[in-house]
Amino acid sequence: MMSAIRTVSLALVVVLVAADSLQAQDRVASAKALYASAEYDQALEVLDRLSSGEASDDERQQIELYRTLCLLAVGRRAEADRAIERIITRAPLYQPGGDLPPRARMAFSDARKRLLPAIVQQQYAEARTAFDRREFQYAAGAFSRVIDALDDPDMGVAGRQPPLADLRTLAAGFHDLSVKSIPPPPPPPPPAPVAEIAKPAAAAPRIFTGEEVGLRPPVAVSQDLPAYPGIVAATGLKGIVEVVIDEGGRVQSVSMIMPVQAIGSAESSGRSVSVASSYQKQVLNAASRWRYEPATMNGVPVPFRKRVQIQIAPPTR
Repeated sequence: MMSAIRTVSLALVVVLVAADSLQAQDRVASAKALYASAEYDQALEVLDRLSSGEASDDERQQIELYRTLCLLAVGRRAEADRAIERIITRAPLYQPGGDLPPRARMAFSDARKRLLPAIVQQQYAEARTAFDRREFQYAAGAFSRVIDALDDPDMGVAGRQPPLADLRTLAAGFHDLSVKSIPPPPPPPPPAPVAEIAKPAAAAPRIFTGEEVGLRPPVAVSQDLPAYPGIVAATGLKGIVEVVIDEGGRVQSVSMIMPVQAIGSAESSGRSVSVASSYQKQVLNAASRWRYEPATMNGVPVPFRKRVQIQIAPPTR
């Protein structure tokens, strides 16, 4: 009976993957379902197709993460190590979460210890170049990322010894100089004469959405969701939360665009509604603490509006 149920579930996943209208995030979710079902080879086929197609930076990290998990599961350690290196090179502060298998957690930790010292030195060189070009706004953010990387637990003793310990001192000093060198905003215009018609207020700063040419979307550094405290419906739960990310990679505002609710369900019990309402508050609270590498427009950090889809699958039987 269990074998028949598993076969039907796998067939549904394959059909979903083949649908042309399926969103990239749903295709990644189908690969996750295959991994959870221990169908590692099938999951790798899906992930290999996704890795060669269009995907956002956040989706690309998810694809590489699950490729790594599948490759480790089938004993292809060398390929898994290369996938981990791509993840870390793309986002040095990326953390895959605490629910990884011990073998995968150790592989990530080993790779970060091996790669972070060289990455930090490269980031410092890029920050100095920006400083020398008098691009103080970008330089301040770049030096801040150098300091954050040096504080990473996986940096270990290397971060407290030369040459990286000296790099920390230099980065902190240049960060302060960059902040002080950022040009102040222009002074407000003098008050208009009484008879003069007041000018319209200046438009609010532009918030980018990912459709602009030359824009690099933000990369998630920490984007964890709390565990759902109630019973998950058989159809699963779905919701959408929207965050505005500032130029420093911090969440400036957060709102629930679509409440977390059962997929395809027309009615819910009073307790389910209460649990979902409580969970949405937990999601909003967690989202306010998410961190990102900020979006950039032609290399300059800019505010960005991002929507994150929440999908909670029912427990497998």
